[in-house]
Amino acid sequence: MNHGHGGELLVRLLSEAGVDTAFGVVSVHNLPLVEAVSQHLRFVPVRHEAAAVNAADGFARAGGGLGVAITSTGTGAGNAAGALVEALTAGSRVLHVTGQIDSGFLGQGRGVIHETRDQLGMLTAVSRHAATITSADTAEDTLRTAIRHALSVPSGPASVEWPIDLQYARHEFRAGTPEQAVPVLPPDPAALAEAADLLATARRPVLWAGGGATGARDEVRALAERLGAAVFTSNSGRGTVPEDHELVVGNFAAHDAAASLLADADLLVSIGTHFRSNETKHYHLKLPARHLQIDVDPAALGRVYPATVGVRGDAVDVLTTLSTMDVAGEPGWRERVVETRETVRARLIEAIGPYAEICAALRAGLPPESVIARDVTIPSSQWGNRLLDIYDPRSNVFPVGGGIGQGLATGIGAALATPDAPTAVMVGDGGLAVHLGELCTLAQERPWLTLVVFNDGGYGVLRNMQDHHRGRRAGVDLYTPDFARLAQSLDLPHVLVSKPGQFADALAKAVAQHGPFVIEVDVTALPEVPRPFVPPVPVPES
Repeated sequence: MNHGHGGELLVRLLSEAGVDTAFGVVSVHNLPLVEAVSQHLRFVPVRHEAAAVNAADGFARAGGGLGVAITSTGTGAGNAAGALVEALTAGSRVLHVTGQIDSGFLGQGRGVIHETRDQLGMLTAVSRHAATITSADTAEDTLRTAIRHALSVPSGPASVEWPIDLQYARHEFRAGTPEQAVPVLPPDPAALAEAADLLATARRPVLWAGGGATGARDEVRALAERLGAAVFTSNSGRGTVPEDHELVVGNFAAHDAAASLLADADLLVSIGTHFRSNETKHYHLKLPARHLQIDVDPAALGRVYPATVGVRGDAVDVLTTLSTMDVAGEPGWRERVVETRETVRARLIEAIGPYAEICAALRAGLPPESVIARDVTIPSSQWGNRLLDIYDPRSNVFPVGGGIGQGLATGIGAALATPDAPTAVMVGDGGLAVHLGELCTLAQERPWLTLVVFNDGGYGVLRNMQDHHRGRRAGVDLYTPDFARLAQSLDLPHVLVSKPGQFADALAKAVAQHGPFVIEVDVTALPEVPRPFVPPVPVPES
């Protein structure tokens, strides 16, 4: 047995889990935790609690392990809630440890500093698992349970609130083994047999890989190549099969040029996807009538699109079982898949005009393993989430929940998890302003990160939406800082791109710095795109 205060217990458990970095904001209600982590691990002091969770989220996605965020109680925990929604939506392995007022005052409403009503209820709503440490004797088990929940599939953030008096208390803790994810139950043999029968009769199959397919990369690729099947993906499933593969149509299922291929397919095999509204034309996308759905979450089977056969289980196990089958594809189907892949890309390249050059330069100027983190901005939504090739799912970091302003903090976390390759972060000026303070974190921690700011003086995605549907604007035109002077004040290198042909050289200069760098793209100075991007969100005509 060992002993120490709560911070020392937390360090012991994080070290067991292979965690060497935590993100957070120091407070009177988490001092023992922050002090211990700073002494024994790396503590990254971000400027906002939401950024702490975003950075831990990015760290987990890019590094593949557990991300850790430490926040304060009350307002601090409330600030973290929005970022927890993102981590929950993305299924990110995040441990969120937040302070709490003295255990003897809980629930009394007496106005203790940082007190809030039913903090645990709030955390429960935005976390996969939430719990309160109620004594020094139970602290270790409560934390171990939370880590296990964060790691187990369907994964997601686990939040633990820890009263400050119990953080300072003496803890007896045991030397243990790292917490492991709860094993996934094997798939039902009868369901597997039905799946095999359905697959055996397919002649024109398509696959749809979601976030749940990313752990079965070899198996998905092998199945696609055996079947000559088109591989569509959700945004989360990008890179399951490297996107330079000729069978990968990619995140283009809702593109008009893909409609005929989907219409003529005789089987859809979906793997770990939730068919989100923005990827299915708000659920109006027509998919093949025969549907084999594979998902680790039984509640997902048939929830959005009917499943002819639903198989609950780990994608690796299910696809390994199905890989022994012989399937005869229809002659010419593979060629149609390749043609569709080329068509959707060619049409998008035409639609984005001058940004095709920037997209190509980003891909050519970064190593294949580089993380490309993207906030919600026109370049991300129109082409970064589709045309910019992803080769490894861990390099594909973006806001699954669609919230603006999370890109920089998430990218900082990803960059610290992958220090041997440059990270690129794509943001808009409006999104960056949401957490402008994290530029200070970037300057302080100095990761190998290039921040690309597309500056159009406001919320471009919503501006286009209002122009298209309403013909008038509200709340989208914003006062924007001088990013050159702002970067200079933080000792961050900065370069402005205002003409075609400048971006590739700017990126090469940034990557060569092996540290933080800001590239500002003046959207107003570049030629207009041939087809302005309007998000696929239904708006009733007034």
